[in-house]
Amino acid sequence: MTEGDQTRSWDEAVAEVTAPGGRYELTTAEVDGRTYTVFAQTPPSLGALFDRCRGRDGVFLVYEDERWTFERCMAEIDALGDALVHDLGVAPGDRVAIAMRNYPEWVVAFGAAVSVGAVAVCLNAWWTAEELWYGLEDSGARVLLADAERAERAHGAATSLDIATVVVRPDGAVPTGARSYDDVVRSRLGAALPEVAIDLDDDATILYTSGTTGHPKGAVSTHRAVLSALLSYGCRSRINATMVPPGDPHPYPTSFILVVPLFHVTGLVPVLLNCVLGGFPLTIMYRWDPERALELIERERITQFVGVPTMSWDLLESPSFATRDTSSLVSVGGGGAPAPPELVHRVERSFAKGRPAIGYGMTETNAYGPQNSGDDYVRKPRSSGRTVPTMQVSVRDEDGEALPIGAVGEICFRGPNLIRGYWNKPEATAEAFTADGWLRSGDLGRIDEEGFIFVEDRVKDMVLRGGENVYCAEVEAVLYEHPAVYECAVFGVPHERLGEEVAVAVLPRPGATVEPAELQAHVAAHLASFKVPSVVLVCDEALPRGATGKILKRELRDRLAQSSNDDRS
Repeated sequence: MTEGDQTRSWDEAVAEVTAPGGRYELTTAEVDGRTYTVFAQTPPSLGALFDRCRGRDGVFLVYEDERWTFERCMAEIDALGDALVHDLGVAPGDRVAIAMRNYPEWVVAFGAAVSVGAVAVCLNAWWTAEELWYGLEDSGARVLLADAERAERAHGAATSLDIATVVVRPDGAVPTGARSYDDVVRSRLGAALPEVAIDLDDDATILYTSGTTGHPKGAVSTHRAVLSALLSYGCRSRINATMVPPGDPHPYPTSFILVVPLFHVTGLVPVLLNCVLGGFPLTIMYRWDPERALELIERERITQFVGVPTMSWDLLESPSFATRDTSSLVSVGGGGAPAPPELVHRVERSFAKGRPAIGYGMTETNAYGPQNSGDDYVRKPRSSGRTVPTMQVSVRDEDGEALPIGAVGEICFRGPNLIRGYWNKPEATAEAFTADGWLRSGDLGRIDEEGFIFVEDRVKDMVLRGGENVYCAEVEAVLYEHPAVYECAVFGVPHERLGEEVAVAVLPRPGATVEPAELQAHVAAHLASFKVPSVVLVCDEALPRGATGKILKRELRDRLAQSSNDDRS
C-alpha cells in the first residue's frame, strides 16, 4: 500500500477510533476493586439500550410473513414489563426465564426482563424436561416465558417450583395454571414501562454452559459486561473501516439474519443486541435450513451473516447457491468453532462482496474476543485475529506466568465484558478465574508478533460439535446411570462438516450386553440431541489408563480411527 491510499496501520486505526470525543472513547472504571479499560459512552443499562428503539421508524423484526416494527416491539416490551412488575410481582434481581425457539416474542421477553431490573435466564430450547427442571430450579426463576412445546415440557417443574408461566403462541389450551401471552401482554398494550433504578454493575443475564461436573453452569453477566462486549464489536467494525480507504458505498443498508438460537450468546449479543444498538432490521429463522437462508438473504437483502462455520459451508454446498442472489452480503462468518482455511478461501472467492470473518469468544466473554476478517483473514486463515483495547489477551504457562511471543500456552482473557462468575457455584468461578481476574479459556494457543491469536488445541475435556459445546463429563454421568455400563469415556472425533462429533467407548458390566442404539436412546432421554454420541465403540476389555489412573482418551480416539481405516481398506 502507498501513502496515497491513506491506509492506516492497526495501531493508527485503533488510536483514531478510540480517541477522546469519539463514540468509542476509552476511559477507566473500577469494578469489584479492579481497574478496567472501558468505553466512556457505555449506556447505563440494557434497558437504556432498548430505549433507543423508541421513535425509530421501519421494520425491526422479520419472522416468516410477520414484520414487526420498532414501535410494535417496544409497545409489547412496555406491556410485558408492566405485567412482570404489577401482575407477576417481579422485583429487581428476580430471575425471569425464557425457554422458546427463535420468535419475536423472545426479543420482547428479554427486553422487558432487563428493562425492569430482572435477570434474564436464557434457557436452551433443546433441553429435555429434566434439563429444564434443573435450570429453573438452579436459577430460582420466578417467571417462565415459554413457547407451547417448552411450556408443556417444563410444566411439571413450573408447577412444583411455583413458577408463573406465560405461554407464547399456544397451539391450544395452555397447561393448567399457565396463562397465554396474549392475555398477559396484548391486553395491556399502551401501558407504560415501570421506572426501575438499575446500576450498570447489577446482574442482567444468566446463560447456561455445559459444565465439567455433569451439570450446566449459569454464567452470570452484569449490564456492564454485556454492553462492553457489544460496544467492542462496534469498535472493531469501526477500526476495520478506518484501516482501508473508503470505497463505493454499499447499495444496501445494514441488516442481519439470525441463523443461531437466541439463547446462545452469539445470537444474543453480536446479532440481536447489535441490531438494537444500531437500529438494524433482523430477519429471524426458526431453525437452520440453508435453502431457506439463501431465500431470505436474497429477499431481505441481508448484509451480515453470523453463524458457525458449518453454516457457511452449508450455504456454499447448497444446490441452489449459484442461482441465488447473495450480492448484498458484506460479511460471511461467525464463530463457535475454528474454520478450515479452505472454507475461508471458498467464502472469499464465492461471494460478490461478502468477505470471510471469524470471532473467537465464549459465553464467559459475552461472545466477544479476537476477531479476524477480510484481507487479514485471507492472509492468516488459521488465526482468530486481534482484540480491541478493552480486552486483554495473555498466553500463560501451567504456573500462570505470561509466555513470550510465539510460545504455546493457555489463552487467558481480562476485560469488563467477562461474566462476574457462575450462579451459586463459587468453586467453579474460582477455577475459571485467576486471583487477579484473568479468565482461563481452557484453550491452548499462541500470539504472533502482530498480536494475532492462534488457537492450537483445547485443554478442556470438551467436544465442539457444529458450534455446540459438549462436555464429556455431563454425557458420561448419564451413561453411567445405564445398568449395563461398567465404564465409559466420551471424546470427540473429527467430522468433515461438524468439525467434531461425539463418540463414546463403553465397557459393559460382566454378563451384560450393550447395544449402541439402546445407549443412544438412554442419553437422548436425559440430554439434548446434540449431546447424544453418534459413534459408539463397545469394548471387551478395560479402557486404557495412564499412570494416574485417568482413561487415555487419545488412545481410544486413535483406536477408533484405526478401526475406521481398516474398515475402508
